[in-house]
Amino acid sequence: MKDYSIVRIGDEYVVRAGDKSVLKVASRRRAAQLVTDASELLNSQPLPQTDAGPSIAPDPCDMADAGIMPDLGVISDLSKVP
Repeated sequence: MKDYSIVRIGDEYVVRAGDKSVLKVASRRRAAQLVTDASELLNSQPLPQTDAGPSIAPDPCDMADAGIMPDLGVISDLSKVP
């Protein structure tokens, strides 16, 4: 994690990512260890692929062709029902 800080507030230590407080612990050593663990986990994950396909739901008309019918109770505009 590139942009983080550990600040002491009263008897506790707060880990901040950018300008947001994300974690509160009792010891600075524990806060540092958790930041290290989080950084290692973030670095171990593969980057998402940008050409993995559409990120939106398929067209309901295509679903009907596959034998799947949408729930008509959630469609507010009935003119779009196949």
